[in-house]
Amino acid sequence: LVMDNSGKEKEAMQLMAEADKKVKASGSFLGGMFGGNHKVEDACEMYARAANMFKMAKNWSAAGNAFCQAARLHMQLQNKLDSATSFVDAGNAYKKADPQEAINCLNQAIDIYTDMGRFTIAAKHHITIAEIYESELVDIEKAIAHYEQAADYYKGEESNSSANKCLLKVGHYSAQLEQYQKAIEIYEQVGETPTMDNPLLKYNAKEYFFKASLCHFIVDELNAKLAIEKYEEMFPAFSDSRELKLLKKLLEAHEEQNSEAFTEAVKEFDSVSRLDQWLTTMLLRIKKTIQGDAGDLK
Repeated sequence: LVMDNSGKEKEAMQLMAEADKKVKASGSFLGGMFGGNHKVEDACEMYARAANMFKMAKNWSAAGNAFCQAARLHMQLQNKLDSATSFVDAGNAYKKADPQEAINCLNQAIDIYTDMGRFTIAAKHHITIAEIYESELVDIEKAIAHYEQAADYYKGEESNSSANKCLLKVGHYSAQLEQYQKAIEIYEQVGETPTMDNPLLKYNAKEYFFKASLCHFIVDELNAKLAIEKYEEMFPAFSDSRELKLLKKLLEAHEEQNSEAFTEAVKEFDSVSRLDQWLTTMLLRIKKTIQGDAGDLK
């Protein structure tokens, strides 16, 4: 049975019109005389109900707009938390129709949360914004900025593993944008996190030092050599890793300016553990620094 939600949209529009009237009526008595605030509270509730009806009818922009109206009235009534929640609801509705408007609403929620000292929840919404920039608006610089802000807030609240998750995103994208120094600092910092007794993190650290080594390698071969030696000392588990064996083969191939040997080593590694898009990109960038290289991994 398919529910017909078109009626909901009509009903929602009527509610919006009624709410607008209440707000206008309260305007002349906002001092609280003759229940001005009461009318605003009623209007607030109507906007929220209308928003949910618009959601049922899948009219996401109208839902977002209705939640925004509710958020503004909550602010007028000094209900800060309710206002922030409504802005988040608005953002989630707009996400399906108007990504930029979604970001505007989430930023308004973030302002309220940070003002109240709720940094963990503010960080969570910064991540949502970063994800919209990543996937919808494809603005990687802005995604990076929001992941960094989220990481800062998490660190301030001692949520280090959440902070590291955000930082790894920053490292990932910084390297893509050829900001290698920044990426290296992040991978080293996360790799050296004191939680090294945790076996899973130990396993991950290997990956972070591998990524840092590749970033070094793109910039300068000698630097890469020195960095790799340092990582081996710091982190013995890195010494017996397949990643390190690959790096050593690549350094050797690079010194000899031997494209074939470079490609062979990469293929051999890839046949055991698949190289993802990021690693492939970095390896291609290194390979391009070999004289007369065609710039592929075939």
